[in-house]
Amino acid sequence: MAVFNALFWLATFFVLLDSTSAQKCWKDTTCSGPADTSFPGPWEANIFAPASRTVSPASILSNSGDFVSKFPGNSQLSGNGSILVFDFGIEVGGLVTLDYSTTGKGSIGLAFTESKNWIGEWSDSSNGGFKGPDGAIYSSFNTSGTYSYTMPDLRLRGGFRYLTLFLVTNGTTSVNITDIKLEIGFQPTWSNLKAYQGYFHSSDELLNRIWYGGAYTLQTNAVPPNTGRQVPFVVTGWANNGTLGPGDTIIVDGAKRDRAVWPGDMGIAVPSTFVSIGDLSSVKNALQVMYNYQNPTTGAFPEAGPPLLQQGSDTYHMWTMIGTYNYLLYSNDTTFLKENWSKYLLAMKFIYGKVGPSGLLNVTGLRDWARWQTGGNGSEPNMILYRTLLTGADLSIWAGDITGLNATWQTQAASLKTAINEYCWDLSYGAFRDNATDTTLHPQDANSMSILFDVVDTSVKAESISSNLLKNWTPIGAVTPELPGNISPFISSFEIQAHFTIGQTDRALDLIRRSWGWYINNPLGSESTVIEGYLQNGTFGYRSSRGYDYDASYVSHSHGWSSGPTSALTTYVLGLSITSPAGGTWQLAPQFGDLSSAEGGFTTSLGKFQAGWILSHNGYTLSYNVPKGTTGEVILPCLSAGKFPSITIDGRHVSSGPTAQLEGSSIVLNGAGGSHTVVVS
Repeated sequence: MAVFNALFWLATFFVLLDSTSAQKCWKDTTCSGPADTSFPGPWEANIFAPASRTVSPASILSNSGDFVSKFPGNSQLSGNGSILVFDFGIEVGGLVTLDYSTTGKGSIGLAFTESKNWIGEWSDSSNGGFKGPDGAIYSSFNTSGTYSYTMPDLRLRGGFRYLTLFLVTNGTTSVNITDIKLEIGFQPTWSNLKAYQGYFHSSDELLNRIWYGGAYTLQTNAVPPNTGRQVPFVVTGWANNGTLGPGDTIIVDGAKRDRAVWPGDMGIAVPSTFVSIGDLSSVKNALQVMYNYQNPTTGAFPEAGPPLLQQGSDTYHMWTMIGTYNYLLYSNDTTFLKENWSKYLLAMKFIYGKVGPSGLLNVTGLRDWARWQTGGNGSEPNMILYRTLLTGADLSIWAGDITGLNATWQTQAASLKTAINEYCWDLSYGAFRDNATDTTLHPQDANSMSILFDVVDTSVKAESISSNLLKNWTPIGAVTPELPGNISPFISSFEIQAHFTIGQTDRALDLIRRSWGWYINNPLGSESTVIEGYLQNGTFGYRSSRGYDYDASYVSHSHGWSSGPTSALTTYVLGLSITSPAGGTWQLAPQFGDLSSAEGGFTTSLGKFQAGWILSHNGYTLSYNVPKGTTGEVILPCLSAGKFPSITIDGRHVSSGPTAQLEGSSIVLNGAGGSHTVVVS
């Protein structure tokens, strides 16, 4: 905290590189990202992003994955089938340049994998999972000499940790690898990959690593728009030359695959992007492509962006609408909103038109995140519709709509909430059923969302749901009943927020440590990012138990939809969030759990938002620094339930009254912009 206190009061606006600069970041992309971090400090040691856009391996391994030496080291291939494995130490992605000398004729094969499980002469699967193998690419040589080989742009490898080099020759040829360089392909408009616009630091180093693992995942998911996975998928090998959308950078679902815009994934990825790297340009371009490909007649959004352009998902249609709200909340980009407002209205007409006489949404666009059962009056899509209506009501105000849409959508949301609680609640179990007609399955997704989105209509129900969700837990995470045998960090991202929302801090932190802690400490993974999903037996064959044709190596080890702890730790543990566009209003409501300190911040167009708290033997100190002219609500945890503690703000004693009210186990204060210190004892 000493460093925090020294830096905390130095509130300066972050400086962006001039977007007209001639400097290039990736290929022909002009640098337009931030020049440096907004919050310098010791927490930067947790950033996984490399210091340069050009990197080399960290170490050399044997074919069995055992450590041989640091890189550079003895890197000689001798004879047909000889192999060396180069470990970059973290998830990387881009184009490799290989410098080598050779004594004869042959080829060097290059194969890639995110997990140590699949190092060898075949790359892990990225081309569609059910086609032929990705295999390898080759640098051929016809005689002895010195060579330099750079992967063609088409073969860009979006996400990997391990590079396997192997020799193909008919003779006694040997090859000496003199250098390996990787040109980083992600976050294409940033010259400084460590220029995070947010940070988080707590007394728990595991949580800190998880926060930064989510942030780094999101960086690897911000890609050049001309490097999407080719569709139709190639039969063998891989091709990343698909056009994804407008602009110079765009957020996709995964580094290795699918490399496409998926708005459902963005429901978790975008809030985490905002509090960490702060790259809203990638978000804007991803949303715009969904509007560009909206069905002009029906108003339906595609489930995924081009070149994939899958259709037929009511839930992902609504996630585009919720994503619009999130982007406006973080950016205050009203120009974007007004340009797309007529399309948004058509999208709302499309989805609300599926609400039936019962008051529930009747789902006919059946595609969803991977859950087994979809369609009908599913509780999960109805939870999402409730959130869509409420966020739409706010958007109508931000768009300057004067036709009464705010009141209309608020009323529709209230009616929907009543219907969900009437038809989907299972009184005997104490949680929501998967469908209004289903009495046996109590899904993780709908029940988590019911608390997070405030659909549940009593606190007693919320506590019952939170307790019942624990029945799905294993030592390495929560198994999701709607996808049996699988652990989904995507859906668990909603669950941890649900526990936090009702003050079950210890439960939320426990699940973060079980699931995300298990993966980031797993030596078979990337040890730097968050995984798409895995099986409850601890293997990486996510969804393989569902009968899919692809193998376990198809799973993405850098998937933004799993980055929920990054936003949750900032929003709930640190307690800092914004409640109106760009942070004109905000909230500070820390949750301590078993931690002794936490601090962090993020940036908006208004400036820096920063806070920190530290426990003492008789209370705690909370400091915050937010832009002047903003207003907020500070919610202080009581030291003893129902008892007003001793409180000072900037050295001034505060008594119970209109400006400091006891509400349950918290004290609610009016917060002002600027720098302030609150001491509670």
